[in-house]
Amino acid sequence: MIKVNVIGNDKIEIIGHAMYDDYGKDIVCAGVSSIVITTINAILTFNKKYITYKNNKDNFTIIVNEHNEIVDNLIKNMINMLQQIENDYPKNINIRKEN
Repeated sequence: MIKVNVIGNDKIEIIGHAMYDDYGKDIVCAGVSSIVITTINAILTFNKKYITYKNNKDNFTIIVNEHNEIVDNLIKNMINMLQQIENDYPKNINIRKEN
């Protein structure tokens, strides 16, 4: 299962594998990866200092360094899209918000 931990307003952790299908065939992992990478790339096109990210195997972390309308809206959109995947595949992705 992919676990998305939204920690406050400054940190998002995406951990694990969806286990919907084999590596390379998993549409849930592909969807999550596409949403996350597209969001990161969009934010970085505005300013590379807005976020910091780390990508290790089955573990992705995004740190928001600067809040503004662009960053906050893109992050909010990313979380909303991940929630849509969670609605369709609740056995494969879980989103948890911590304050």
